Amino acid sequence: MGALFRRQFLQEMVKNLPAPIQNRVVALKNIQLEHLKLEAEFFEEVYKLERKYQEKYQPLFDKRKDIVTGQVEPSEQNPQWKSDDLEDSETSPEFQDMIKKIREIPEDTKGIPNFWYTIFRNTELLGDMVQEHDEPVLKKLTDIKIKYDDEHSYTLEFYFDKNEYFSNEVLTKQYFLKAMVDEDNPFGFEGPEIYKCKGCNINWEKKMNLTIKTIRKKQKHKERGTVRNIVKQVPNDSFFNFFNPPDVPEDKDEMDEETQGILATDFEIGHFLRARIIPKAILYYTGDIIDDEDDDDGEYDDDGEDDDEDESDDETVEKEKRIKSIDDCKNQ
Repeated sequence: MGALFRRQFLQEMVKNLPAPIQNRVVALKNIQLEHLKLEAEFFEEVYKLERKYQEKYQPLFDKRKDIVTGQVEPSEQNPQWKSDDLEDSETSPEFQDMIKKIREIPEDTKGIPNFWYTIFRNTELLGDMVQEHDEPVLKKLTDIKIKYDDEHSYTLEFYFDKNEYFSNEVLTKQYFLKAMVDEDNPFGFEGPEIYKCKGCNINWEKKMNLTIKTIRKKQKHKERGTVRNIVKQVPNDSFFNFFNPPDVPEDKDEMDEETQGILATDFEIGHFLRARIIPKAILYYTGDIIDDEDDDDGEYDDDGEDDDEDESDDETVEKEKRIKSIDDCKNQ
């Protein structure tokens, strides 16, 4: 039974109940509406707490940034947690080659090179956004901060070292939240949700814009047979399209399906960065936290050789990128 059919069936069932029972159902839904209004108040208080504690978290995040960028060298540390015993590590030639390269990183290397870039690569949601031509810039990413605003929004701030691609020191992405019960659909309320976002202008250096590419093609005149070269710029896949999201129309019914999909993914990424990546960055770097999708892989057997080949190719590409990242660490 499909969800829509089940909903129609249940609503029709209620309509045909005896009148006294229908009245009791209405009374219960009225109580539910009161509960939802209280729940909205609860989430309002949660937002205030998040703002309050973000101010307490920030000094810790600043310490993290200082260590990552090499501005501060911590004293010799002992773990203050109990570590889990892991199974034997992978022994494939590629894995061993990667370990060998890691051991060649100079001890006088400052900070933790490629810290945020490595985190992006370690998470499927963010890694899917990163193209090969984005990598040199993302390796210049030194910190990501979050700032809560009074107007029920938060801003993600991406800090970059000086680079040849753009002049901005900081790129921003603002997300707007709503936690009110919608009068038109009150029972659809499930807590705060992002309803729109705003990026920023990137001041690209000449011919360095990663979000566009130049294509050249020959065009033949139908009558004269002459050929001319056409040069035009077209959009290019890039992580930095993240800072130029589509506008949200006032009437959501006017939004096409493609835009809905883009924004749904964007909102998911914005929440993921705020709730997971920024507060727990080091755990994503070390692999103490991995994508939930990866956790479930062992529970299912995939049918078909083609899928296995695709996964093998993906793993090879991923290993090559990790080795390349390690080589960059060695050269810093």
